Amino acid sequence: MSKLVSVSLLTVTCLYGLLVALGVGISLACGVSILPALIVGIIVLIIQFIVSPWLMDLTTRWLYKADFNKEIPDYLKKFITEVCEKNKIKYPKIGIINDGAPNCYTYGRTKRDARIIITRGVFDLLSEEEVKAVIGHELGHVAHYDMLVMTVAQLIPIVFYAIYEGCINSTTSSSDDDKGYSIAIAVIAYVLYIISQYIVLWLSRTREYFADSFSVEETRNPNALAEALVKIGFGLTTSDEKVEEKEESEEKDKKGKKDKKEKKTSAAAVNGLGIFDKKTSKTLVACSSTDGMSTKVSKKSIKNAMKWEKWNYWAKWYEFNSTHPLISKRLERITERSKEFKQEPYITFDLKKDANYGKMFAFELMLVLLPTIAVICAIVFALLMITNDGCQTYKIGMCISGLVAVVFEFFVLLRKYNKKHFKKATVEELLGETNVSGITPVPCEVKGNIIGRGDPGYVFSEDFVIRDKTGIVFLDYNQPLWLINKIFAIFKAKTFIDKEIIIKGWYRRSPVPYIEIYTMETDGKVKKVYTYMFKFIGLLIGIIGFTVLFFI
Repeated sequence: MSKLVSVSLLTVTCLYGLLVALGVGISLACGVSILPALIVGIIVLIIQFIVSPWLMDLTTRWLYKADFNKEIPDYLKKFITEVCEKNKIKYPKIGIINDGAPNCYTYGRTKRDARIIITRGVFDLLSEEEVKAVIGHELGHVAHYDMLVMTVAQLIPIVFYAIYEGCINSTTSSSDDDKGYSIAIAVIAYVLYIISQYIVLWLSRTREYFADSFSVEETRNPNALAEALVKIGFGLTTSDEKVEEKEESEEKDKKGKKDKKEKKTSAAAVNGLGIFDKKTSKTLVACSSTDGMSTKVSKKSIKNAMKWEKWNYWAKWYEFNSTHPLISKRLERITERSKEFKQEPYITFDLKKDANYGKMFAFELMLVLLPTIAVICAIVFALLMITNDGCQTYKIGMCISGLVAVVFEFFVLLRKYNKKHFKKATVEELLGETNVSGITPVPCEVKGNIIGRGDPGYVFSEDFVIRDKTGIVFLDYNQPLWLINKIFAIFKAKTFIDKEIIIKGWYRRSPVPYIEIYTMETDGKVKKVYTYMFKFIGLLIGIIGFTVLFFI
């Protein structure tokens, strides 16, 4: 705990030091105080701090159907009570979302008014010890005052951005000399805004490690937390045989009602204090037995799923932009403590890298950046030509730069939507793919059952979760227009739940594993997603348009 306090104090001091340095610089350069921006930022943050828990309560009740009056199992109630008494925490308000995804998250202000939201899947798919480990993680956030600390830290990026916007807006009414100062300050403020954002993300990731450590200390069972993280973070089943045995048992004992045990399973919408980052929690539960008597996930399957995070450079980039560490890193941290509690190390990643993924990353990064670079070059070229009154040269330069940008984007599109061969695959096979990213997909065909929406209980979620006998993975349903997606979510999505389906699409990781849907086949009917075609036609029009402008 003392180490967490030291790290937090040092980080927050660094953030506020940047703000003070900028304030002194502005004051010396132009005699202007940043106090108004600081006051505005503080007011906004205080309002957010006060109102956010109440708004979250409304959201979880109305849109996610969370029940704050539902009883939780006695073993969990006893565990929470003991941890709260030991750490001087008021017993938190518990909300249950009736969805099969095992996930949970925490929000509130202090130790006195914390809320913990738990999905039904936590109880359905995890053992009692694993449930306690996950809830222990959330209680760690409460015990460490993470809600308050992160609120204080997030003030600095808000103030930097307010200074940036204020300076940009002031340039319209400033003299030429003052305008130069305003632009310079705006650039510095925006750079510091970016830097401070990444510092806040780093602080968040650090506090996640400490929340894991808190759970380990309170449960004295690091392997339970590790197993729970695998089941929530990687979409792997225990084994085909055990799934089949479970189904056969339910067939006999329940007389055909086994499907009721496989209710909608998808990812909970979590904030920065959830078991996973909201941006990276869309996948992905491991299917253990649904009676809470969870078995162990195959170590071979776990290592295969870890390969992408360990070897692919995109994983490091996505973690850099995330509030949570990579699952593999958390597993290794937890595994280091296994011997401390007289347990066998949960997982040892001993696979050898089978390719040079640095070259792939560099190539894909180039593909991503080239269209933007072309646009920037076009803007710079245009400004230079306008200054020199070179209108014709300006037009030619803009056309060439625009054409280059669109052509590069077209090549990116062809790579992102490779349609050469949709190979039949299982979820487990897809999770073992390492040469995959948001740019380079694996065209695949997966057969399974739709078991829930992408966001549990959320009526506006158009996405799905599919389950085969090896695992579960998120399905991204994305038509070209937002309105079409929402109409589908409200009126059509529920008709696909609990149906066997064949999905053709593109498996990606960014960093969450998911399949972007191309076609969905169920009951002999095929539904197609037209985003690929829409983008393809749009870029072709762009290429033709810039070519025509060049010759006019």
